[in-house]
Amino acid sequence: MNLKPENIELRGKIMAGIHKAVDKLIISSAANDEKLVLADKDGNIKHVPAKDLLATPSK
Repeated sequence: MNLKPENIELRGKIMAGIHKAVDKLIISSAANDEKLVLADKDGNIKHVPAKDLLATPSK
């Protein structure tokens, strides 16, 4: 699938916004000592303390 340069730029901006929103969610959840619900690539669901996610480097 060939993307136009403007679509590649837009996709980058959208992904940056998503990453920023997720980071903000993790930080605010950690401040409130909350857990977040995550799923792995196989669809297995886990409840993970947000503080643990702050200590883990992102991929």
